[in-house]
Amino acid sequence: MPRILAAFIAIATAWGGAVAAQAQSYPSKQITLTIGFPAGGPSDTAARIIGEHMKGTLGQPIVVESVTGAGATIAGAKVARAAPDGYNIILGNWTSHVGGGAIYPLNYHVMNDFEPISLLPASYLWIIGRSDLPANNTKELIAWLKANPGKGTAATVGVGSAAHMCLVDLANKSGTTFQYIPYRGGAPAVRDLLGKQVDFGCLEVSQTLPHVAAGNLKPFGVVAKKRSPAAPNTPTLGEGGVPNVELIFWQALWAPKGTPKPIIDTLNAAVRKALADPAVQKRFAALGQDIPPVDQQTPEALAKHHKAELDKWWPIIKAAGIKTQ
Repeated sequence: MPRILAAFIAIATAWGGAVAAQAQSYPSKQITLTIGFPAGGPSDTAARIIGEHMKGTLGQPIVVESVTGAGATIAGAKVARAAPDGYNIILGNWTSHVGGGAIYPLNYHVMNDFEPISLLPASYLWIIGRSDLPANNTKELIAWLKANPGKGTAATVGVGSAAHMCLVDLANKSGTTFQYIPYRGGAPAVRDLLGKQVDFGCLEVSQTLPHVAAGNLKPFGVVAKKRSPAAPNTPTLGEGGVPNVELIFWQALWAPKGTPKPIIDTLNAAVRKALADPAVQKRFAALGQDIPPVDQQTPEALAKHHKAELDKWWPIIKAAGIKTQ
């Protein structure tokens, strides 16, 4: 028995030494940062801003890879199954790590199969429509939808996404019905809104603000308790007469479960350094995205926030009976 115990101790010591050595030399090669949405969208933009700065801190290239489909859960599965060595990480968000986990039959768990790294800047969502839609504010939009039940078309970024649930919540709380038109990402949804192929949608302020400013899209209401700093003249939906429709589109970084803590700490430090850089802050501010407070940039804070979001939204999504298409 003492020999077996000694053998186990020797193995554990050797393994611990190997992990320490690995973490000490990390990173020694390219890091792949996966996103679950198309290039050109908000996730891609955030990944490139963060990745560019982290590259300078870590001294290794960070390549952004887009793996789309199934509410970004295909990307989630890819990273969840990757080696826990810090060379494959994911930039996920409300859609991939909350909504997707409630409606897709996954072979991984959106929280339990990842190691949290850090929250990233979050975006406000707003209801926007084609420029010639016969409504100019929230009350007029609701009136138009009620006058045309089931005929309006709303762009969503996938089934069970933040954009989708925002609209489901709006329909429930305003007593309206309309058609949901799912897209694989924000960029194609915006394209069809601009082309007047769909009537309205719930999308990120950061992604659509230039089109609204140019008069090519029409804003109706911000989906939050307060107005977006990037669009202070646009009222919230609550101010427009539809209270309690609130959903912040947060983003974060995760690594596969089992990634050694020293590696997580190294990645977290690189993220926090990036978020403290005035140039990075300026870029996110220009996109209308809010950087989380310093005390919310820890792995522990992300884990707590993530669990709270699952506890809040999973019952709502399941009660709505939303199914994959």
